Amino acid sequence: MFRNVRFYSLEGDWPASEEALSKDLENAGFEPCGPFTERSSGWIPVDADTSDSLARRVNGADLIRLRSQSRVLPHAVVREELEARIEEYRERTQEAPSPREKRRLKAEARDELLPKSMLKSDRIWGYFDIKEKMLGIDAAQETAAERFLRRLQASCDRVNLKPLQYRKPFDDLLTKVFLGGAPSQFTVGRECRMQDAADTGSLVRWTNFDLSDRSIRDHVAHGMRLTHLELVYENIMSFVLSDKGVITKLKFLGMDDDGEDHEDPLARLDAEFVLLTGTLRKMLGDLRKVLGGLA
Repeated sequence: MFRNVRFYSLEGDWPASEEALSKDLENAGFEPCGPFTERSSGWIPVDADTSDSLARRVNGADLIRLRSQSRVLPHAVVREELEARIEEYRERTQEAPSPREKRRLKAEARDELLPKSMLKSDRIWGYFDIKEKMLGIDAAQETAAERFLRRLQASCDRVNLKPLQYRKPFDDLLTKVFLGGAPSQFTVGRECRMQDAADTGSLVRWTNFDLSDRSIRDHVAHGMRLTHLELVYENIMSFVLSDKGVITKLKFLGMDDDGEDHEDPLARLDAEFVLLTGTLRKMLGDLRKVLGGLA
C-alpha cells in the first residue's frame, strides 16, 4: 500500500466521523483536466468498487486518496511547432518576428497543442491517526506532499498541518543505529548514504552491503554524515529513513504478494491498512523515546 511516508502533526480540528470527513473532501473532489487545464487534483473514493465514500475509518485511522491528472506536452513538441510558425511568419512578412511576437506565437502554439496532448494520472495515499493527531502521506517527493496538503486544507479549513518534529535531530538515531548504540527495536539494514560535512557535494552511497564492515563505518568516524539509512524495525518492516525524517522503500518483511487476490479486495485493503497504521503507531512511539519527545 504505502511505499513512502512523510509525517505531519495536526493543529486544529479533524472531522469527527468518516462520513463528515468524506463530505468535507467532496469540496475538492477530483475533476478531470479540461482542454486547456494543465493539471487537476482532487479526492477520489478509497475503494470505488464498493463505495463512493472519499474516506475509510479503520483501526482508529482515516484512509484517503488524492488523484492528480496532468497533460503531457513535451517542450520539444512546442519548440518544433514554434519553429514552424516562425518560419511561416518570415515567409508571410519577409522579416523575423520580434521577441514579443515570438512569445505570442509560442503561447498560440501551446494553446492549440494542449487539448491534443496525452493525459497521465498519479494517485497518492494518505492516512490520519486520530489518537496521535498525525498525518502520513505516501510521497517520496516533497512537491507531491505539498500538493496533497494544499488540497486537504482546501477541503477542511479547520485543519492546519506542519512537519512532525522531535527534540533531537534524526541524525542522532541514524548514527546510533549505524554504530550499534540504538534501542534493540531498530537495527541496521543494507543501504546508506553519506555526505561529507566539509563538502556537501561529496556523497557516497552503499546499496546491498554489509554496513557493519569496518571500512564503511570508518567513513562516519572520519567526518562523513549519514543522510539516509535503511532500518529494520522489530523484524517486522524495513525502510530507508532520511535525516529529515522521511521514510522511503517501506516494506513489510515476510509478506509474499503474488499479485493475486485470494480474498475480498476491500478486506485485503483493510488488513493491510491495519498492519501499516498499527506498526507505524508503535514505531512513532519508540521514536519519541529515542529522540526526546515531540518538539
